Amino acid sequence: MGKRYFCDYCERSFQDNLHNRKKHLNGVQHIRARKAWYDRFRDAAAVLQEEQNKKPCRKFLQTGQCDFGPNCRFSHFSEADLQALEDRARAEERRAAGRPSEDTERSRPPGCLEDWLEKRAKRLRATESNRYRIAILGLPPGGSPKVEDTPPHRLQLVR
Repeated sequence: MGKRYFCDYCERSFQDNLHNRKKHLNGVQHIRARKAWYDRFRDAAAVLQEEQNKKPCRKFLQTGQCDFGPNCRFSHFSEADLQALEDRARAEERRAAGRPSEDTERSRPPGCLEDWLEKRAKRLRATESNRYRIAILGLPPGGSPKVEDTPPHRLQLVR
């Protein structure tokens, strides 16, 4: 039977040879499926700009269905859909600019500097507690012989 080629965009398989693969990859169905796949990852601002330039689809508004589907040259977005898309585009723009969104600005407490200082102090305490010191067994804390001269069985790691 031979090798089979599976197209992830079209979700179909066919016998893999040069002629069949070229015919499939240049086919209208594959090109539309590939475009639909990549359109899912477009940014909201580009989709919004494109949809605002289109006129509304009459058939879609009347029946809720359109024979052309995603290939229709008219817009299938309602006013609510366009508003939601516009909000999403604004949020993406803020995120790209490094500014927080309106929701996080509203929920942020007024003492954010104090919170940051408190978190920093906790982090510093945690790193200090993880550091080890070497103690020599059998000596008072004030005694300070060289660690290199002490036998290993007398050394102990102390937090």
